[in-house]
Amino acid sequence: MTTWQRRTGAPTAMRSSRRAAPAALLALIAVIVPVLTGCGGRTHAAPVPSAPAGRPPATTVPALRDLVADGAPGAASLVTRDGRFPGSRFSTAGVADLRTGRRIDEYDHFRAGSLTKSLVATVILQLVAERKLTLHDPAAAHLPPGTPDRGAGTGSDLRKVTVRQLLNHTSGLFNYTDDPRLARQLYGPAFRALRYDTHTPAQLLRIALGHPPVAAPGTRYSYANTNYLVLGLIIKGVTGHSYATEIRRRIIAPAGLGNTSFPGTDPALPQPHGRAYSRFGRRLVDSTSLDPSLAGAAGEMITTLGDLNRFFSALLSGRLLAPRQMAELRSEKGTGGTYGLGLYATELPCGVTVWGHDGDINGSFVETAGTPGGRHLVSYRVNTDRPARPAHGEALLAAEFCPRRA
Repeated sequence: MTTWQRRTGAPTAMRSSRRAAPAALLALIAVIVPVLTGCGGRTHAAPVPSAPAGRPPATTVPALRDLVADGAPGAASLVTRDGRFPGSRFSTAGVADLRTGRRIDEYDHFRAGSLTKSLVATVILQLVAERKLTLHDPAAAHLPPGTPDRGAGTGSDLRKVTVRQLLNHTSGLFNYTDDPRLARQLYGPAFRALRYDTHTPAQLLRIALGHPPVAAPGTRYSYANTNYLVLGLIIKGVTGHSYATEIRRRIIAPAGLGNTSFPGTDPALPQPHGRAYSRFGRRLVDSTSLDPSLAGAAGEMITTLGDLNRFFSALLSGRLLAPRQMAELRSEKGTGGTYGLGLYATELPCGVTVWGHDGDINGSFVETAGTPGGRHLVSYRVNTDRPARPAHGEALLAAEFCPRRA
């Protein structure tokens, strides 16, 4: 056991198990000289570069090297201190493209997986502040007409699940991405043949409701993408618009997130972008292009490191939510100190607590964490699935947020 006290239960975006880095990938990475960059310029790996005037030091570089050594083709981070976005520090190791050797760029777009959930939760809490629904309402009361709300003989019933239970993953609903058929499509040999299949939210919800619940509503924390699939439908039921439309209007435009998008069924990433790589056993598969409708409101978002820092700055500083909803956002009541409402806390070894979320989808893992007021933030990513050693991501946060003693 490490000295970390991470109170997240390690939520995953679109998968529920970790896989070891394949030997083939490790062998390939071993012959690539990692390339490290800071905003002050690109240099080949050696010492941690010093910070140009006005920019944070490159504290994250050793951890980025470790993530690449663990099997990620490339890793990158963006640090923002004192709310000074023009002075953010970008650092990277490894490559964005194993074929060409192209390096990860600060402005590259990537799939953010479950970081989508933080934006969906923000919209729901805004609707609560507008008194268009309450956290105690049954989920079924706000679904669009014709949406399934219970399973036949399974005991899964959205009439018995509240909005709060969806937000903090205590609904007990089965995680639809754990369905054996869908899991094979996501993480198995069928991925290549089925990666462009389109799924509707109603279809995915029927799959989830076709399984018995994993627990009675409100009795325990159990992370499930189904919860945010339903919340996306609730946004449509309440507003008459898709969750993507409401996020654009309520968050993307006010916070200036010009590089964040919700692709729907579009399989392409916007330019610029590198490649994404998924691990299937000992094989490495390019998973850059895929139909993201299987993720939907649980994880379809495309973004950049800069936009993630800007969003969490706006969220944690209270610019997007009223004080009462900010308190609800951070409340981990009912989850054993594991998860708030679309946000979780991480207590670092030095005693500093940061707030954020992570995301994992085919070929991409990303995490953002920030101090309570949102003035000090770091987002980091790798262009493959969840890191083989999560401790190296945790070390990256500690390197940035824990003050060094002389």
